[in-house]
Amino acid sequence: MGKYDDIIDLPHHVSKVHPQMSIWDRSAQFAPFAALTGHEEAIAETARLTNEWHEPDEDKKRELDEKMNELMMLYRKRNFGLYDENVINTMAGNYFEVTYFVPDEHKEGGSYEHVTGYLKKLDSIGHLMIVVDDNGTETVIDTRRIYDIDLR
Repeated sequence: MGKYDDIIDLPHHVSKVHPQMSIWDRSAQFAPFAALTGHEEAIAETARLTNEWHEPDEDKKRELDEKMNELMMLYRKRNFGLYDENVINTMAGNYFEVTYFVPDEHKEGGSYEHVTGYLKKLDSIGHLMIVVDDNGTETVIDTRRIYDIDLR
């Protein structure tokens, strides 16, 4: 006689007090346990590529300084009334493109961004420039992170 021969042919027990568990709930008991919650996101963040900031060389810095001075002159003339009303209304047509570096908030490096628009504000002391694009979206740029300016 085997170890379980006395119970092998008994009917399956069904509780009179507790409802029977659905197949869905029963299968959930055997689902893999997510012990490493957030691990997939951490791997994706580590795999995300960033660029390194490349300091412009001396010639490029000189060129950027000249372009910034030109932008500053346009800005000062517009904001201090040195243009008549017709010229002020056409200032929005003075579009230029800026390539600038945005440091990443989570890891070393960052990305190079481009924006095309007109100069709304220039703060040389705070090292900020605000550029407005065709959609009216304002982009705040750290002027110390500008890599290139195309004055069209």
